Amino acid sequence: MKTIKSYKLLAAALSAVLAFTMLSACGGNGNGGDSAAKQDGDSSASSGGVKELSLFIDAPWYPVKEWKGPVAEKITEKTGVKLNVTVATDDKQLPLMIASGDLPDLVFTYANIDRLSDSKLSYPWNELIEKYAPDFKIDKTRIAIHTMDDGNFYTVRNSFATQEEMAQNKYSIGSDGHPGIAVREDILKELGNPPIQSLDDFVKVLGMVKQKHPEMVPLVLDKEWVEQYFMQQFGTEALIDGWYERDGKIDYAIRQPKMLEYFKFMNSLYRNGFILAENFAFANDQIDDQYVTSGKAFAHGYTVSAAEADNNKIKSNGGAFTLKMLPSALSKDAKAVSTGLGFAGTFITKKNKDPEASIKFIQYLASDEGKKLTMFGVEGEHWTWNEAGYPNLKYDPSDADFVNGNGIKWWYLYNDGVTEGMLSYVPGAQKTQALMETKAITTYKPAIGLIQTQPDSKEKTLKTKIDEMIKNEKVKIYLAKSEEEAVANYENMVKTAENMGLQELVDWANETYQKKKSLFE
Repeated sequence: MKTIKSYKLLAAALSAVLAFTMLSACGGNGNGGDSAAKQDGDSSASSGGVKELSLFIDAPWYPVKEWKGPVAEKITEKTGVKLNVTVATDDKQLPLMIASGDLPDLVFTYANIDRLSDSKLSYPWNELIEKYAPDFKIDKTRIAIHTMDDGNFYTVRNSFATQEEMAQNKYSIGSDGHPGIAVREDILKELGNPPIQSLDDFVKVLGMVKQKHPEMVPLVLDKEWVEQYFMQQFGTEALIDGWYERDGKIDYAIRQPKMLEYFKFMNSLYRNGFILAENFAFANDQIDDQYVTSGKAFAHGYTVSAAEADNNKIKSNGGAFTLKMLPSALSKDAKAVSTGLGFAGTFITKKNKDPEASIKFIQYLASDEGKKLTMFGVEGEHWTWNEAGYPNLKYDPSDADFVNGNGIKWWYLYNDGVTEGMLSYVPGAQKTQALMETKAITTYKPAIGLIQTQPDSKEKTLKTKIDEMIKNEKVKIYLAKSEEEAVANYENMVKTAENMGLQELVDWANETYQKKKSLFE
């Protein structure tokens, strides 16, 4: 199974996130700036034995489904808490549980954070901290981001870091939730190793591949990662259904000045036969893998882990070719803008049988020791600390079977973008290089991430309708028979959105942004 998509990125990441889907403290110890109190590990354990709490993970794709393995066992040893885990079967399960009131002790979610940030459903963290864990310190930025209109905060998302925190730790380079393209090294050698240092170079090579190997698809794209890499090259600053800032004001992404140039480029790739029409309608996120690992595609658009993930699969299938990553920046305009507030958060529900044990459990995960245990594995067994400020991992973090089997990373019910970002730092690895290149072109604007429509609001309804329209209409731009038709289809998409009430939505977004951005001043 693939790793999380753009922090379902949007992975996003969203890697994440975002990325920097994308991203997500300070100093070499990766403490996330939270100054979470270090705890004497065993003192949290109940004298009455291990306490069992139920956890619902609101992510059907989640790769770890049981509380087992060395990381989970060590967390239980340190906190006295064991989790009985249920992973969602679909994205409708948690909303139905909320409606029925049938909630577990803890919920981990990214899609229903606003719904659960409600005193009728969840305990405010601030109240539990004051009552049970007064030495649990969370920094003001994270509290501000998560504080609701009632003055309480009910969770803190993982995978978040400020630009300052990331800048202070050069070994924190982000997560898998960032776009990348990998190309076959043997085919490049066959073509005379032409340089690929710009978009024009890449397009030229795709043409050479098509001519030399007409049986091969020049470029195949993961269905979740069709747009991100090339938008990054054009410096569009936001994905199609997002917000971007221009001269201190917010506008909708489809009206970005560079968005039309992006669409014209993508349409040219299709018209030249470099991308298949069906790529825009793949049924699942495995089809692109099959093209690549079977040798039917030259280039693979996915995340920064594309080359290493593909190479592992090709090797296990007995293949004899390898892929390498293209540079993360193939244009002087290349830019990545992180508006991420983190990925997912843990809620202590009003059905929780032991709120005290629950908030202390989270406090341990928020400590420096807890974050490193969760993200890297058991110290000594899985990693040792390099005095330069990063973990020397004794395993390949791209080896999903090992990572998932040992329970590494995925119990990040509280963590931060700095610690998570260090998991990707493996000297000499292609993913590491790609992430370092991405970090160099990334600007952080988390205030934009606070522009969030509320459930059942008119803004939510309007944005949903506009986004659904864009989802359908953008394919007509990609598959236009000429550049003129692509431009006309783009202009029609924007006009349709405006006729649906886009400006009303933008006005609301600007009003929200002006209120929220002061949190970061």
